[in-house]
Amino acid sequence: MRQLEKTGHQTAWYVVNGITLYRVLAVPLLLWLLYSGRTEFFKWAIAVSFFTDAVDGILARLFRVTSVAGARLDSVGDDLTVGVGVLALIVWYPEFMRQQWPLLLLLAVLFIVQTAFAFYRYRRMSNFHTWLAKAAAILQGIFMLFTFFSGRPEPVLFFLAVAVTALELAEEIWLVALLPEWKANVHGIFHAFQLRQQKSTNEEKGSG
Repeated sequence: MRQLEKTGHQTAWYVVNGITLYRVLAVPLLLWLLYSGRTEFFKWAIAVSFFTDAVDGILARLFRVTSVAGARLDSVGDDLTVGVGVLALIVWYPEFMRQQWPLLLLLAVLFIVQTAFAFYRYRRMSNFHTWLAKAAAILQGIFMLFTFFSGRPEPVLFFLAVAVTALELAEEIWLVALLPEWKANVHGIFHAFQLRQQKSTNEEKGSG
């Protein structure tokens, strides 16, 4: 029975990380579809990538196969997919993107600060996978897919995605400041305070 459970666990691990890896490997295909003018294929291909982002997270929690390597790979896949989506927005809707440059600049500055601070503290990207990060990813995907399939950017969806993404990046900067050591899967500020309290309690018990 234990061997069967172990085998099943390993199979789930390979499936989940295989789905995540697909998003990374799909990026060159997405870029080729984008710049070769294959609009319809691009829309459906990036929709699949966004869909797999939701699927692998659900499966990872369902089968309890989360790992540090999987979290890193998932973050890379997310960032690359969103990056390609933003590139498509710039190519297909340049006027809309030019109008939004102050908000896009704000997000870029927050992302650079957050990434630089994480590398300074941890020598790596944060990859906390907070609840706000998940919400931001969902809203980004909704905005992009609505835009690609409807043929027009929806300002309300855009502003909502920008607002949550900005909050998420600000929260991650705060988390990096709060946590002296890197942790995987930190859900948010409250969780970070719990981790700090737990560490303090363990240190007091150890010194006692």
